[in-house]
Amino acid sequence: MRADPTQQQRLLDLQALDTRLGQLDHQLRSLPEHARLETLTARAADLDAEVVRTTTARGDVQRELTKAEQDVQLVRDRAARDQQRLDAGSGSAKDLQAIQHELESLARRQRTLEDEELEVMERAEALDGEVARAEAAREALAAETAEVTASRDTKAGALEADRAEVAAGREAIVADISDELLALYDKIRAQSGTGAAPLQQRRCGGCQLELNNVDLGRFRGADEDEVLRCEECRRILVRTPESGL
Repeated sequence: MRADPTQQQRLLDLQALDTRLGQLDHQLRSLPEHARLETLTARAADLDAEVVRTTTARGDVQRELTKAEQDVQLVRDRAARDQQRLDAGSGSAKDLQAIQHELESLARRQRTLEDEELEVMERAEALDGEVARAEAAREALAAETAEVTASRDTKAGALEADRAEVAAGREAIVADISDELLALYDKIRAQSGTGAAPLQQRRCGGCQLELNNVDLGRFRGADEDEVLRCEECRRILVRTPESGL
């Protein structure tokens, strides 16, 4: 292939920008905030599940507590009615004695139910605490996530602005290079990551290997517009004042 020497020199400028674009892309992908946000997202899912679990459990206990309170109130109401009948003294002695026995039974039942109600209340209070802690942790996590997201967006925005500037410079250089030379450069770069390298001090700037005398002799005799290729890495070699030819 042949190409104007000026265009070949522009390949080095193009390669420098492509290298910079690759670095910026790597920095964008490697922002520490990405990994932190993945961790926070996983933690958020766990906390959401914890909030659902504790809230559901609290709802179940609240219903249990409501039933316990109703059971206690039923016994209290029954005892109050019996006490009114006993205080009124209406009925036979046998009836009054039966009422007295029932009041004693109701008192025992009420104590049992109140103990059960107290146990349910303690469980309800414990679950209230669990729900509060889970919700507080979720709120704190949301705040941290927002902070990390803002940091990521700030850093990414700066990198993307740099990338846009470099990309614009790349487009300007591409306009100066023939389609055929650019296609060869892009093909090599896609394979090895670097499409063109300088020939400096008889060494390929891509693979860093020193050229043998045969290749050096051939390069010395090549026309200025001939596109040289490294025999080892196949990159385009661009002649420079320090080539050593």
